[in-house]
Amino acid sequence: MDGDKRREAILELLKTEEEPISGTALARRMGVSRQIIVQDIALLRATNKNILSTNKGYILYGRENGTGTHKRVVMVKHDNRKMAEELYCIVDAGAKVLDVIVEHEVYGQIAVDLCINSRKDVDEFMERILSDTAKPLKELTGNIHYHTIEASDKGILDEAEKRLRKAGVLVD
Repeated sequence: MDGDKRREAILELLKTEEEPISGTALARRMGVSRQIIVQDIALLRATNKNILSTNKGYILYGRENGTGTHKRVVMVKHDNRKMAEELYCIVDAGAKVLDVIVEHEVYGQIAVDLCINSRKDVDEFMERILSDTAKPLKELTGNIHYHTIEASDKGILDEAEKRLRKAGVLVD
């Protein structure tokens, strides 16, 4: 299969999958190396395909299924003990956590895709962050960070903010 056809096939897979697909899994399905997949994803992004790279794999953002049409950026501040609670507030309201963003004094804005949609995703994220030697990005900026959250309607976003405020982590 040539590169153009492979990239079309990758895009079709991403359109139909609900969960992220790892680069290794895509490579296996396409019969190429993971590095070729990384290059294909870069080429697809260059043609304005909105492919997010998460810690679980690649996902196509903004699928044409009518979901996730409203976004909001929220500013939060908390220590590590409140990380899971903060994320639960958002997903329990019915919203998704798309990313985490920090404003670093030297590097400027640093953003990382998260794609956290459920309590299960929160638990898996927390397990990884607590079992690794890496530190959360928020520690670079005195625990202040931002999340882009997404939901099918604005009322869900309002509810997520309300829960974050009640938990004492939302910065107004």
